[in-house]
Amino acid sequence: MLITLQDITKIYHLGEVDIPALNGVSLGIDRGEFVAIMGASGSGKSTLLNLLGCLDKPTSGLYALDGEEVSRFGYDALAGIRNRRIGFIFQNFNLLPRTTALENVELPLFYGPHMTNAARQERALGLLKRLGLGERVHHHPGQLSGGQQQRVAIARALVNQPPLILADEPTGNLDSHASNEIMGVVPGTQQRGNHAGDGDARE
Repeated sequence: MLITLQDITKIYHLGEVDIPALNGVSLGIDRGEFVAIMGASGSGKSTLLNLLGCLDKPTSGLYALDGEEVSRFGYDALAGIRNRRIGFIFQNFNLLPRTTALENVELPLFYGPHMTNAARQERALGLLKRLGLGERVHHHPGQLSGGQQQRVAIARALVNQPPLILADEPTGNLDSHASNEIMGVVPGTQQRGNHAGDGDARE
């Protein structure tokens, strides 16, 4: 089992008021499975996605990722888990504006196991070419269309070859044509339906 959640709760404390965002969530996701999280605004989807992505910690409950209980980890340890095991695709791309597409994709590789500059560039370049951006690798985000920027973001999420990919509304800012193109290159979506709501989680 890649993901195991048992009785996860998340409570936000605002002064003297406690606001429950998640209440007793249990979930199991196998390696290779594709999951979409759907629900009304304010139902806790983004909170759950943040917990799955080790961006936040639950108030109580157990979260095991690939057999390792990460819900008890400190924030430094969670940062290492995020870099090694999780790829994020954000709705707003979150690309560094002053670096090229190639440099944006290479960035996660600087925080993983040691690789030579040539090896990092080769892996990032290969992904960008596979996503149809071989002629745009030296362009900055401002020189790319929305669909092209999202492809760069996807390449960045995949470059460390993580077992878990999380996408938060990856096509929310794109038109239907660009959305279909993007979902065609996200691993696991080619043979599955692409209908998912706010706060999508894809693995």
